[in-house]
Amino acid sequence: MSERVAEVVAWLRTHDTLAWWLAAGSVVTFLGTPLLVAGVVARLPADYFLASRRPLPSPGHPLLAVIVRIGRNAVGWVVVLAGVAMLVLPGQGLLTILLGLVLVDLPGKFAVERWLVSRPRVRTAIDWIRRRAGREPLQLQGDAPTTRVESGHEVRERSGS
Repeated sequence: MSERVAEVVAWLRTHDTLAWWLAAGSVVTFLGTPLLVAGVVARLPADYFLASRRPLPSPGHPLLAVIVRIGRNAVGWVVVLAGVAMLVLPGQGLLTILLGLVLVDLPGKFAVERWLVSRPRVRTAIDWIRRRAGREPLQLQGDAPTTRVESGHEVRERSGS
């Protein structure tokens, strides 16, 4: 075992620039991923998961939509590959893989996302992030909407919030 460690240390000494870039990428991923996830969760429309299919943004021209979709998938797969590499290199491998999978288009992914978001602990964490950002909680299928009057306006909210 110590011979293998010595080989790794020798490799790192001969590739010190690469090692520093990998360490910097690891720190950026470690700090950036939670911030990116919180930003995305806070910006989602409250009714995002009520649709039966993922609502796709329309960037205007159909060719632009195709280019954006291809670009998002390409970036997603690069992030997945980086996450796989981080399983053996320093970094947040599993978290990076999950972030990459969020970006790519896969059949049934929206249903899995809806299932994951409906888990009580995940839902509590997401609603906490949204509340801190001044956004209303996510609405999911099966939530019983309730209404209340606030400042003379009727406000819809999900029960249990």
